[in-house]
Amino acid sequence: MKEITAKEVQQTMEQGGKLNLIDVREVDEVEAGHIPGIIHIPLGLLEFRLPELNKRESYIMVCRSGGRSARATQLLESNGFNVTNMIGGMLAWEGKVQ
Repeated sequence: MKEITAKEVQQTMEQGGKLNLIDVREVDEVEAGHIPGIIHIPLGLLEFRLPELNKRESYIMVCRSGGRSARATQLLESNGFNVTNMIGGMLAWEGKVQ
């Protein structure tokens, strides 16, 4: 499983890099604060929403601490997606939050 740190994601965004971030936390968690520009797909709905995603794109999975996003990363990898887990999740995030 590919991994990226929250700091690496933040630096890429600050340098103008385009990232596809999928936040797999629940609605109330996302409403409490999320990285600007995320795609919100709760983990329990991810397998049903796979058709919305593009296999030619790469995705970075985000959750609270990195556990749910690791499961989401495995699910997407097993379905042929290019995906990376953001280790540490939102607990490690020091960038802007909406």
